[in-house]
Amino acid sequence: MATNGRHLLLRSSQLLRNAVIINHAPALQRSYSSDREGWLNKLLHVKKVEPAKAAHSEALTNKDVVYEMQIHNIKPDRMREYIQASEHCLKRIHENPDFPCSLFGSWSTAFGHQDQAIHIWYYNDGYRAVKTMSEKLWVDKEYNDYKKLRGEMLMNRSNSLLLPFSFWGAPQPREPGNLYELRSYHLRPGTLIEWANNWKSGIRFRRDNNEAVAGLFTQVGDLYLVHHLWAYKDLQTRKDIREKAWQNPGWDSCVAYTVPLIRKMESRVMIPLPCSPLQ
Repeated sequence: MATNGRHLLLRSSQLLRNAVIINHAPALQRSYSSDREGWLNKLLHVKKVEPAKAAHSEALTNKDVVYEMQIHNIKPDRMREYIQASEHCLKRIHENPDFPCSLFGSWSTAFGHQDQAIHIWYYNDGYRAVKTMSEKLWVDKEYNDYKKLRGEMLMNRSNSLLLPFSFWGAPQPREPGNLYELRSYHLRPGTLIEWANNWKSGIRFRRDNNEAVAGLFTQVGDLYLVHHLWAYKDLQTRKDIREKAWQNPGWDSCVAYTVPLIRKMESRVMIPLPCSPLQ
């Protein structure tokens, strides 16, 4: 009898303890989830993204201008021929007032993607100018002759339409003799506004040497892709300027909050072509 009584008492105690755990499980789960979320946020330094209140094109830029980035991957043995053929065509379009666009910059890559040329065009009248330009080039005999010749030199090509970040400001004049770095960031979807908010405060740490050329984000093409264009006298100057930025209080926060937003990033060091307005 004593043994049976002890078994009944033990069984009752276990049932009571299980009931207490079940009753408190939701609270324990909430506490665990809250602690886990807080720990992860601290670990990753991620700010919560507020719901978007407007389209990116409205929230991040205040101009009607549109940029077009053209990327040409060239057959290695045709690079010199490509540059010579492109020089005349690019310059002709840039200087012709009948074409509603301007050549912003034109480069060949020195480090990063090899045998590649990048051209950036500027449409002051926005998408209307993009449409007009496409129609004019379609019937322009000289351009179509060049396009046919160019096709024999390329492995593939792509383009995208981009808008400028309003906080970056207009490109400033600079002395010739620079090399350029195009840093491209593939962001996690939904984080573009957070990226812009952090860089809006962080860009001031990168203006001392007039190295900040342009900040652009895609509207047509590979989406959630951001490009930052920088100018340096040489690679050693690039190294010195980038290291000096870490001495500014606040730059570390900009990096800490933006790095977790990136899915992939890449860097190209580029040399201006002779016809490029940016030298």
